[in-house]
Amino acid sequence: MPIQIRQEQPADYPAVFALVEQAFRELEISDHNEQFLVERLRQSDAFIPELSLVAADSGKIVGHILLTKLKIRSRDQEFRSLSLAPVAVLPAYQRQGIGGMLIQHAHQVARQLGYTSVILVGHENYYPRFGYKRASTFGITFPFEVPDANAMAVELVTNGLQGVSGEVVYPKEFF
Repeated sequence: MPIQIRQEQPADYPAVFALVEQAFRELEISDHNEQFLVERLRQSDAFIPELSLVAADSGKIVGHILLTKLKIRSRDQEFRSLSLAPVAVLPAYQRQGIGGMLIQHAHQVARQLGYTSVILVGHENYYPRFGYKRASTFGITFPFEVPDANAMAVELVTNGLQGVSGEVVYPKEFF
């Protein structure tokens, strides 16, 4: 049976917690608290249930992605966008395209919900294949130090970031 992607349900929470913890356990660049971030974001105003997705293999949850609301604020304007954080795949299922399937599906759902862009901090060699570019090319900055190559944005629709610039304002649950 092929991998199925569906909206996360409350019954999935324990499996997703364990999955996220396992997926980030060996990563040196991780603070190893991503599973707690997911829990905090689920309880926040930034949470969009339709954008918390799981990948299942014969019913077993093997991947998860979460997109939540954020703002990009300039001196006199605020723009809505989404944050992709985190995307996680069980180690035994990594490098099989599941993360990419989750990203593409999440982008599709986000477009259907009327969102035009996604912001993330991530690996400079992975995310560009899904259309992500340096956020700085759009005039978007971050409220913390991050290498320019790792601060990225994607337009979900043509010109989805046209006229948008400013600093990313993350929900307080990120900190």
